[in-house]
Amino acid sequence: MVDARAISKLVIVLVGAAVALGVGILLFGLVPEETTLGLADVVLVLALATVGLWLSGRVADAVVADYDVAEVEVDGVITRDGRPGGLPVSGAAASANDLVEQIERGDEDGDAEALIVKLNTPGGQVVPSEDIRKAAADFDGPTVAYAEDKATSGGYWIASGCDEFHARRGSMVGSIGVIGSQLGRSELADKVGLDYRRFVSGDFKDSPSAWRELRPEEQEYYQGLMDAWYEQFVDTVVEGRDMDPEFVRDTEARVYHGERAEEIGLVDRCGSREEMEERLADRLGVDEIAVGEFEPRRGLTERMGAGARSVAYALGAGIASAVVDDDTEVDVRV
Repeated sequence: MVDARAISKLVIVLVGAAVALGVGILLFGLVPEETTLGLADVVLVLALATVGLWLSGRVADAVVADYDVAEVEVDGVITRDGRPGGLPVSGAAASANDLVEQIERGDEDGDAEALIVKLNTPGGQVVPSEDIRKAAADFDGPTVAYAEDKATSGGYWIASGCDEFHARRGSMVGSIGVIGSQLGRSELADKVGLDYRRFVSGDFKDSPSAWRELRPEEQEYYQGLMDAWYEQFVDTVVEGRDMDPEFVRDTEARVYHGERAEEIGLVDRCGSREEMEERLADRLGVDEIAVGEFEPRRGLTERMGAGARSVAYALGAGIASAVVDDDTEVDVRV
C-alpha cells in the first residue's frame, strides 16, 4: 500500500521547488533587459530554488505529520502531579494531569487515528488512575494498552479503558486490589515515655494516629473504605474488560506474567511490540503504523524548575521523614 503521508510531503516539496524556480527565472531571467541568462543569473536561480526546496520541506513537515498513531507512556508510580507525596516512590512518578493532557491532545490531533498507552507502572493513587483510564476510554479511535515491563494494580485499572490489552511474555500483569497502610508508633511512644494527648471535635478527626492503637470501630471504618475502592476497581475491570465479576475477585490481587495472563484472559494478546503494531496496522487498514510520542508541553524554564523541585523534594522528604510525623493518614493505592 502506498504511503499517503510520503506522497503528500513529496507533492508539497516539488510544488515549493517549482514555485521557487519559477520566481527565480522571472526575477533573474525575464525581468532584466537581457533576454538570456548569464552565469550569475543561473547561480542565483539555483540558489533560490535550493532555498525554496528547503522551505517547502519544512512546510511539508509542519503540514503532514510523520505519525498516524499517538503514544503516551505511564512510567512509574501514578500520582496526581508526578510528585510522590506519601507514596513509596523510587525515581520519577507518573503525573495523571500530564497524561490526561497528552491523551486529550492526541484525541484533538487530526493526524492521530489511534492511541497506544504504554504501561510501565506498579500502580498508584486511585483517582489519578481513574482519570487516565477515562481519558483513554474517551479517545475517538482504536486504543491499545501495551504492558512493557509491568502493568499492575493502577496500571491494570488504566488498561481497562482501552479497546485491547497487549502484554509482553515476561510482563507482570494483574494485582486487581487496593492496599492501605499506616505506620503505628504506640509501642515506641511507651518505651520513650511519650504521652499522646487527644483534643478533637468529631470522633474520627484524629484517625488514624501513629501514636495510639486503632480502635475496633476505626479498623472497621478503614476496611470499609478499602472495600469500597476495591468494588470500584472490580466494577471498572468488569465493565472495561467484559469479565465475570467472580473471576476478577478470585484472582485475589495476584500478579501474573504475560503468557499466563493471556491464558486466563487478563490480557487479549501476548507477544512482541512488533506484533502489537501489526495488529493495530490491520485495524487501521495500513501496511504499518507510524507512532508519534506525545509528551508534556513544558518550556525550558519549566523543565529546569521541575528538575530542581524533584531534587529539593527528595532531599526535603528524606530529612523531614526523620524528624516529623508524616504518617497521620492511611497510604491508599491501587
